[in-house]
Amino acid sequence: MASFVELARALIDLRVCYLLIGVSGANLHAHHAGVVFTTQDRDVFLPPDARNLWRAWQACESCSLELSSAGRPLDQPRDLALAERVVQRLASTSATDRRGLQVDLTLLMAGFTFDEVWRERVAFRLEGVEVPVARLKHIVASKAAVGRDKDRLFLATHAAALRELLDSDER
Repeated sequence: MASFVELARALIDLRVCYLLIGVSGANLHAHHAGVVFTTQDRDVFLPPDARNLWRAWQACESCSLELSSAGRPLDQPRDLALAERVVQRLASTSATDRRGLQVDLTLLMAGFTFDEVWRERVAFRLEGVEVPVARLKHIVASKAAVGRDKDRLFLATHAAALRELLDSDER
């Protein structure tokens, strides 16, 4: 079974520019406070760059992850031309080992451009691998901007913990 740390190593090896966002990113900020938020997947935010996306797919494949988009296997050949079409549509790609690891590769983060979030990123070490992560303030603001039921529920359920973490992050 592949792990996210193995994928993070592969992303580094292939010089993929990315940020961990979403609840899995929030968990890294919360870890030092003893708070853990439940999530089923890892959200990886990529700049809208076809070569970078193509390298991200190669990293996923090197970890034996299956790639899909819109619930269907990602087209073949998985080349730069396909990556360009995916970037044009700002479509998401999912990668899974079908045994628990689910990674969503997204080119969008509600309310922000990649460059805005990248400039303020923080890095966390996971099993010796440096993982770039969006600031908690960006993750929370993006979840609020999306406005999906599951995001509203997450924000409401964890409002106190998130406020505390955001306050400590500002200090």
